[in-house]
Amino acid sequence: MIVRDLGLVDYQPVVEKMREFTLTRGPDTEDELWLLEHQPVFTQGANGQAEHVLDLHDIPLVATDRGGQVTYHGPGQLIAYPLIDLRRHKSGIRQMVTQLEQTVISMLAAFDVDAYARKDAPGVYVNERKIASLGLRVKRGACYHGVSFNIDMDLTPFSYINPCGQAGMEVIDLTSLDIELTMVEAKQQFIAAFKQQMQTGMNT
Repeated sequence: MIVRDLGLVDYQPVVEKMREFTLTRGPDTEDELWLLEHQPVFTQGANGQAEHVLDLHDIPLVATDRGGQVTYHGPGQLIAYPLIDLRRHKSGIRQMVTQLEQTVISMLAAFDVDAYARKDAPGVYVNERKIASLGLRVKRGACYHGVSFNIDMDLTPFSYINPCGQAGMEVIDLTSLDIELTMVEAKQQFIAAFKQQMQTGMNT
């Protein structure tokens, strides 16, 4: 798996590159994992409902083709986009969602934080507060989009929406849990944890 660190980038060009990569990849194309941060943006999932956007406050809203409702991306949030050939791994979208959730859960467990996933609302939660959001899309047997994990960011824009369609949902980051982790460290830990989840998934 090729890992690429894209730094701090705008949302739309990256989505277009992901989609192009997925549509043009062949059966032997190596999987990739893109790690990055986005400039401030709200993204609305394919089935997103307008009423979950309360007040944009001059932050752009972009319609996208991932699953899920509206969410916020901004600096200090780790974005991980796994471009994985699910057919080659004999896997499916539900298993990939679980692997991404378990990646974040295992990272938090290393700090003695008891995090968990919910079947009714994909993502990762700590004491009913959301710390990571998830949305995937599959085309031609391969997935793109991914997970956003709040590290150390301005959480205010989450109050401008119903995060992931959940009114009143409190959103937190690692700093809220008194955990200090640089983005470089977060990326390194995510890579290791995700590769472990992928290996576990292929061996089950």
